[in-house]
Formats: sequence, C-alpha cells, structure tokens
Amino acid sequence: MIRVVAMAAVCISGLIYGQSTAAQRFEVASVKPSTADPNSFSGIKTGHGRLDANYVTLKRCIMGAYCIGPNQIVGGPAWLDSERFEIVAKAEQLVDDDHALMVMLQSLLAERFKLAIHRETRTVVALVVEVAKNGPKLERGETGRAATTSGRGIIDAKNITMDRFAEVLSRQMDLPVINHTGLEGAFNLELQWVPENAMSTKPGNGAATDAGPSIFTAIQQLGLRLRSQKTPIDGFVIDHAEKPSEN
Repeated sequence: MIRVVAMAAVCISGLIYGQSTAAQRFEVASVKPSTADPNSFSGIKTGHGRLDANYVTLKRCIMGAYCIGPNQIVGGPAWLDSERFEIVAKAEQLVDDDHALMVMLQSLLAERFKLAIHRETRTVVALVVEVAKNGPKLERGETGRAATTSGRGIIDAKNITMDRFAEVLSRQMDLPVINHTGLEGAFNLELQWVPENAMSTKPGNGAATDAGPSIFTAIQQLGLRLRSQKTPIDGFVIDHAEKPSEN
C-alpha cells in the first residue's frame, strides 16, 4: 500500500541524531533540484521500501524525518524553506514500515545535505489540546494500521492517537500543539477548518467573515478545545546544512 503524507509525516519513536548503521540507510537514492511547476504536489510518499519526495524543501524533509512541526525547527541556511528538491530512494528490502523509512531519511539528509542538528528544550507559547467540558465526541478506532491524510485546513485520520493528532495539527498551526487530553488508545476523526491566513477580514475590525469555522471552533465538534499556554517543548537546532550535489 502506498501512503501519501501531504502535510504530515509518520511519528518516529526514539529519534536518532547520531550516525546510523547500514541497515538504516537506503540502498540507492537520487537527490536533485526540482524543476516542477510551483503548483505541483508537494509532499512525501512512502511504501514498499520506497520513498518519493516531490517538490519538497529541506525543512519539509526534516519535519517528516523527525516527526516535528515547523515551529520546532530553529536556524538553518537561508534556502531552508525555499529551495525545492526531488528525492527518490529505495531500501534494500521491501520495507513497509514508515518508522524504518523515516530513520533512513534521517541518514539520507545527514549524508546528502550534510545536515547536523541537535535538540534543545525551550519554554515557548504553545497550543494545548484538551478535552472540552462535556467530554470527547470521538469514534474509537478499530484494530488496524493507522492512516492519516492532512492538508491545508483538513485532517482525516483512522486509528490515530491523540499524541499523533497533536503532531499532525502542529504542522498547520503557527504554534506547536501539545496533547493534554489524557485520552488513551486510537480514534477515527475528521476535522475541517479555515486557516487563519486564509480568512478574509472586514475592514477596520479584523473580524473573520463566515468563510468557515476557525480551528478553535471546528475542534469543539470533537469534544476538544485548544488554548494557549507556555510549555517546555523539544526544539531542533540546525547546526549545519549544505545543498546536495546532483546524482
């Protein structure tokens, strides 16, 4: 099965920052500057031991490889979020484990982009997702593989944990999102909203029109709520990165 990760990536448990073993590297990989149309699909596809990253920035690749949101990345070169690349990589075996493929992507970024990063814990303003006053309105997931599709103002997920939901949502928000629901297990959910930067405003008062619900309103349909709070989170500081040579 091929999985499309549009604005989200699989979560990595036990992040790897040092050198990886041969088993954690792709057997073959091609990295080159993208010549795709700016309106092309941008994202990462994985499946059957293969990774295809289309029209992606290095920042997007770091988000996927380390399962973090854009607000957790600090520093880096000026082209971090502007230069686009095409990446095709294949594992030696037909690995159908997203965890393993993302660990391999970490190694690829270190080898081809000379990426060096370190982790720091910082106290920042974040969005905390909690259970609303009247309790959650979530459908319990069934036994099976998790699957998540997300894009601008939409999350459609099967068998997603609340930790994973917070990670996916964080990629679309201006602030990190932290799970404080206390809910265990996996759930099925659909969430649609109008991103703040897509909302039109009325002259003079900055009030949003009825183009659609904000994330703060939409998430209430799941029996959840978002509020801002200062909290310590892991940030990833880029120490070094280079543009890769084509091959």
